[in-house]
Amino acid sequence: MRSRIASSKTSSKKKIDGVYVVYNEFKRSSRRTFRAERLLRSQTISEPSPSRHDRLFVRARPEAILSDLLPKHIEFQLYRVLLESAAAEQGARMTAMEAATKNASDMINHLTLTYNRIRQAAITKEIIEIVSGASAAQ
Repeated sequence: MRSRIASSKTSSKKKIDGVYVVYNEFKRSSRRTFRAERLLRSQTISEPSPSRHDRLFVRARPEAILSDLLPKHIEFQLYRVLLESAAAEQGARMTAMEAATKNASDMINHLTLTYNRIRQAAITKEIIEIVSGASAAQ
């Protein structure tokens, strides 16, 4: 996570413009994308306008609601980002293993062909030696 901090020259307080998270996004197993997403914004809380539904609920201060919901929201967003990154990692691993399997199959086919050619050359050489030995004996 990365946060930008803008400091004011007149005061020693620092203001956070926003909180960002950068992660691997999972689209497909063969595609890697990085994404930067803003988790928090610097905003002020305004008082809600009264409505006729206010009498149905116990009216809570916006600061109290925000202090309860904000940690849960951040936790959920970070958990989602971790799951997304884990899925992207597994997709990358799967793609790498598919490529490794294909390369191993190609190598096995090449080595089998080379082995068969060498074996066939040895058999042909033995047959030529047997035939030439039989011709010399006559």
